Amino acid sequence: MRPLEGIRVLEVAMYGFVPSAGAVLADWGADVVKVEHAVTGDPQRGLRQTGTFKVEGDPNPNIAHPNRGKRSLGLDMAAPEGREVLYRLVKDADVFLTSFLPAARARFGIDVDDIRAVNPRIIYARGSALGPRGPESGKGGYDMTAFWARAGTAASITPPGTEGMVSPPGPAYGDTVSGTNLAGGVAAALLRRERTGEPSVVDVSLLGSGLWAMGQTIGLSMHLDRAWEGVTPSAHGSPTNPLSGLYRTADDRYIAFVMLQPAKFWANVAHCLGRPDLADDPRFATAESIAAHTGDAVRILREAIAKRTLAEWSERFAALDGPWAPVQDTLQAAADAQVRANGYIGQAGDLELVASPVQFDVEDTPLGPAPEFAAQTEEILTELGYDWDRILALKASGTVA
Repeated sequence: MRPLEGIRVLEVAMYGFVPSAGAVLADWGADVVKVEHAVTGDPQRGLRQTGTFKVEGDPNPNIAHPNRGKRSLGLDMAAPEGREVLYRLVKDADVFLTSFLPAARARFGIDVDDIRAVNPRIIYARGSALGPRGPESGKGGYDMTAFWARAGTAASITPPGTEGMVSPPGPAYGDTVSGTNLAGGVAAALLRRERTGEPSVVDVSLLGSGLWAMGQTIGLSMHLDRAWEGVTPSAHGSPTNPLSGLYRTADDRYIAFVMLQPAKFWANVAHCLGRPDLADDPRFATAESIAAHTGDAVRILREAIAKRTLAEWSERFAALDGPWAPVQDTLQAAADAQVRANGYIGQAGDLELVASPVQFDVEDTPLGPAPEFAAQTEEILTELGYDWDRILALKASGTVA
């Protein structure tokens, strides 16, 4: 049994951020009903091209990633009859999850007081761009603006002298991180309600999540009164530690070493390299001597590692005690044997998708397919007690899809 089985979530949200929170809750076993516009659906369904990647036809990972495992209801919330359907769903829900801005929440009658008037015990969870307080609380935004640019990541990874900024590594990067934060907040609120009977209003913003992702860095900056500086890309890394940096292999792949105690691991690295003579080299006997001779060590390691392929080094470094990793692209990461062994990618209908990162009882997280637009409208209305005559009348009026 998954931990949130029996929990009902009503999601009134669009695009990637808040729907990805609903996807995590669905991964954890909740029954998530996604309310979509009765005509257009979630605008994310129209997202076919991201960068140079274009998806033709279905399934579409752009909609499936943040919406797997849910049920879809097409509903016109602006119509009185649509509002009636929505409130009947609210009555039996445990969580109301929304990305709508304050003005839209007021217009559609879905703000906290509106929803709590129907169901006083419901947990009200909202995702925003810039947080629920302050002069900009009513403004919208995306992960590129609030999470990436405004919260400090872009400037921190953009090399000095670069015009503009380094873009996020892929679509919905900040959305997915922030959505997981929101799902965690909902889970904590459910526990609080179980213990005290008190429901919470849960808030997570893209800005707050972006700051949290940069939390250690921003803490250092504030303490030292110095903005973090973008680092110029290099083939190595630390100027005082040859075991913290990048090395190119014979097949033009890279290996990342991150051994922060170089003296502890140097002898082990030397033996894995097939250079036992280096283990007793006085230049590399202590952390201080290694720091003083980092340039020599880097040259030795570059020359040695350049002689073999990544596959060969992977075999040799199986005996390496210190942390290291191959630098992998997205396809290589998806094929990684360790990724597969842990079930970090699963089957969701016709697609393979990344599972949400929390597992329970050392078991794979089951993934459901993303619903087609309004695919469960009749099913959901039947569960609410509507008969077929009423359902057909709602469809004919355009209230539901």
